[in-house]
Amino acid sequence: MSAPIPTSAFAPGDALGVDDPQSQSLYRRISLRIVPFLFICYIVSILDRSNIGFAQLQMKQDLGITDAMYSLGAVLFFVGYVAFEVPSNLLLRRFGARRTFARIMLLWGAISVAMITVASARQFYVLRFLLGVFEAGFFPGVVLYLTFWFPSKRRAAVLSVFYAGVAVAGMVGGLLSGSIMRGMDGVMGLHGWQWMFALEGAPAVLLGVMAWFWLVDQPERASWLSTADKERLAADLAAERQRASVHGSHSLGAALRNPHTYLFSFIYFSLTSALLLLLFWMPLMIREFGIKDVVHISLLSIIPNAIGAVGVILIARHSDRKGERRWHFASCVAVAALALLLMTVHFNSLAVMLGLLSLAALAIFSAHPVFWAVPSTYFSGTGAAGAIALISSIGVSSGMISPWVIGQIRTLTGSMDYALYLIAALLVACAGAMLAGVKPAMSR
Repeated sequence: MSAPIPTSAFAPGDALGVDDPQSQSLYRRISLRIVPFLFICYIVSILDRSNIGFAQLQMKQDLGITDAMYSLGAVLFFVGYVAFEVPSNLLLRRFGARRTFARIMLLWGAISVAMITVASARQFYVLRFLLGVFEAGFFPGVVLYLTFWFPSKRRAAVLSVFYAGVAVAGMVGGLLSGSIMRGMDGVMGLHGWQWMFALEGAPAVLLGVMAWFWLVDQPERASWLSTADKERLAADLAAERQRASVHGSHSLGAALRNPHTYLFSFIYFSLTSALLLLLFWMPLMIREFGIKDVVHISLLSIIPNAIGAVGVILIARHSDRKGERRWHFASCVAVAALALLLMTVHFNSLAVMLGLLSLAALAIFSAHPVFWAVPSTYFSGTGAAGAIALISSIGVSSGMISPWVIGQIRTLTGSMDYALYLIAALLVACAGAMLAGVKPAMSR
């Protein structure tokens, strides 16, 4: 379903928006070249930012950290991340993806490994802040980079792979984190959580080196594309830019004045709050289901993430196939809100509670790629770089609020119930914002 191409140089099917074999072959080659590598990088980034969810099961006792102090550490990551996200994305457009992604991954990998040195709450706070600073711009950079290679009608399916990466990171974390924490505890005098940070952070450094040699900044520089491939891709993207020039904003100033920038920011803020609930608190929620062993908790966490990984790809592809975003998104977040509310009933069944958590994970993960396919239809050029980074920054600023609020709620009440009520309300609100604020014609 490529965007209509305003030229007769290609097969008639292209002009009708029909996927001809040449287009299928082109985008398959592009996908195989750049998506698997960035997918692995994204898995590592999610793992390195969220593995404190497992670390807290030992770390809080070893360092004397409370739920509120742990939440502050989670928040400080996002303070650094938000402060440097827009500049990082603008630098990507200036210096290219190769240099930008290599820099980001080398630095965040070094800080992830440095978490092994944490001996106090203060050091924990400093390194979490620096991790956010150095990782800033990675995901919005990926979103922007994909706009150089894929028309908007293909992006939900491509982005679904990355949000499946969130779920896969949860699965990898579930398989590795608990085992490392228990199996390596005491080796060379280090705690298990210290070994977890070191072993899960080191791959980012290697990937940073690989990015320098593997990535290509722009399609016209890709030696693995033929001249005909480059012309076809350029025609697809030119058609999309023409559409954006009619409906959207293509300068940074226009993007900042566009109310949709802030509508999308609110939607992403709400959605990210729900995702952070899963990333930082899922192990603790599973423990409250009655599971005490850290390895059992980590293994059970694989189930919601595995279900989410499959669901996110299927729902995004269905959204692409139907050419519809608004109702796909609203349905996902409504289901997630309902599942979270039902969890407050506290059914006396591990299977039921884990099933509700899995349903919430599936719906929350699936809503993300559907959402990110929409903003790119409103912005282009420099406006796209700035707007995507700004939407991501404001949205990810939920990381400065929701983990701290959830930690305070849990500290004061000893329960996650009121936090689940809050996240469910935000999901309902962002569903209404998507349906009310986005034109059907601009969500295809």
